[in-house]
Amino acid sequence: MGISMPIENGSSEAATSREMVWQSGVAVVIPCYKVTRHIESVIATIGPEVDAIYCVDDCCPENSGDFITSHVADSRVVVLRHVENQGVGGAVMSGYKHAIADGADVIVKVDGDGQMDPALLPHFVAPILQGTADYTKGNRFWDLREIHQMPFLRRIGNLGLSFLAKASSGYWNIFDPTNGYTAIHARVAESLPLESISKRYFFETDILFRLNTLRAVVLDIPMHAKYGDEISGLKITRVIGDFAVKHARNFFKRILYNYFLRDLSIASFELMTSIALLLFGAIFGITHWLTSAESGVPATTGTVMIPSLALVLGVQLCLAFIAYDIASIPRVALHPRLDKRAMWPNRTERKR
Repeated sequence: MGISMPIENGSSEAATSREMVWQSGVAVVIPCYKVTRHIESVIATIGPEVDAIYCVDDCCPENSGDFITSHVADSRVVVLRHVENQGVGGAVMSGYKHAIADGADVIVKVDGDGQMDPALLPHFVAPILQGTADYTKGNRFWDLREIHQMPFLRRIGNLGLSFLAKASSGYWNIFDPTNGYTAIHARVAESLPLESISKRYFFETDILFRLNTLRAVVLDIPMHAKYGDEISGLKITRVIGDFAVKHARNFFKRILYNYFLRDLSIASFELMTSIALLLFGAIFGITHWLTSAESGVPATTGTVMIPSLALVLGVQLCLAFIAYDIASIPRVALHPRLDKRAMWPNRTERKR
């Protein structure tokens, strides 16, 4: 899993970048895989509010790292290289690790294909710096007038994936889960199990699940996507089955973590009772229906009412659990409680 800093940047420039990031704390991570047509213009449009730009050459067949080194003169750019392709998630995690190690406060992830407008970056960073969010992400469905710009099949696929993501991540208040324009506080990123997060296209949704287990606050940022001659590697028809399985896995893990291992609440009781009643009602009803069908003797009123009542109560309790789950979306930002510099000011400040 080799990652190497480019020799061309020089150690002094890398040290300068680290110092700049520590002072104002905003870094950008750009996964670079077959984006040589767009990456130059993407970097050029990143404003002065950003202090370091980590371009991750994910074993790109176009040698993105060499292209950036030879064509981009921006001193903020640091090129990271993967010896083996790790997928977009793996590239982003590598960028996160280096930005955290270099002292970044906020890490923004932008794709290198030109679909994301770097001018929107302050809108993603501001809620985090203000302490109202730990993680922000783009939402291309905010303005209904602009949705027609998105290809129809991608639009339908995103609608389906959004519902699955709501259930599996627990963030019922967000939409457009595959949107890759994101920002995260470095202390929160540092708390994530970066090695366990999905390395391929599922990583954006997987990271939401991980954030929920930390009780981090996630906020949608309205944005418009730009679609040109770039080629998306995410094919909804190819990933929908794999995504469905992973969503189901994350859903059950989230329920287990949040409602039985880390906490027990009225919702835990509602869920367990609902499952018991639904299973009892289904098994009892089907068993007696088959018996009645074989014997030709109609079931008694009581025999029909018992499973019916169990099923109705089970559904009601299930809905009550869902309502509780929707209402329990994290609302208090996590990173102020994780930032040691905020809790323990330096000695000079304490003396004052």
